[in-house]
Amino acid sequence: MNSTAAKIVLVTQRGDSINRISNKVGTSYSWVYDWIGRLDDANIISKTDSGIQVADYEMRRRYEEMMGTLYSRDEVSQDDAYVIPHFAGMEYAYTEIDAAYIWTDGGYQIARSHDDYPVFIEIHKRDIDRWIEFFERFGIDTTVGERPDADDVDGSVHYVLFPQTDGIDVEWNDGNPVIPLDDAVEQMMQTRAAYEPALEIIANEYDVDIDANHHDQLPAD
Repeated sequence: MNSTAAKIVLVTQRGDSINRISNKVGTSYSWVYDWIGRLDDANIISKTDSGIQVADYEMRRRYEEMMGTLYSRDEVSQDDAYVIPHFAGMEYAYTEIDAAYIWTDGGYQIARSHDDYPVFIEIHKRDIDRWIEFFERFGIDTTVGERPDADDVDGSVHYVLFPQTDGIDVEWNDGNPVIPLDDAVEQMMQTRAAYEPALEIIANEYDVDIDANHHDQLPAD
């Protein structure tokens, strides 16, 4: 009952590659490759021609109970805040502040601290009760549609859910599901002054033409 093994099993979705799993758990490819070999030998997961998949769902349930107990007793780290949602097995996408954070590869943060670290995700409206129950199993607070005051939640990490009735558009960046880059830029442009550094990073990294005024502000090569 190892926590790394548990994370690997819990984040695995049918067809995942070892690289995708490595990115999800934020652990080196070689370490995940080694653990997947052990888990395959133990018939807990299976390596197939179409990717990795869970083979023993009873063990997966036991791993989830173990991790729920661990997270309920200890403070959730910022890194694990981006691992835990993978355990749910439901579709989601990072949005708002986290869309900027993910698309800048962690290069831009705003209005968060170690003592107050909300994580913003889009979910399907049909799944809202399941998400709330899921985070409750890990002892983590959730709110819907609006960031709460820090005094109103327990712990530093908490989740803000944005239910969507018309589906979720998901792209992947470094193991994280996130709203498409164009949508993220559109959100940032609504409060541009706050997100100007993130927009500069995105303009440079992805060769996105934010707008003429924005490019005028970029430093020359």
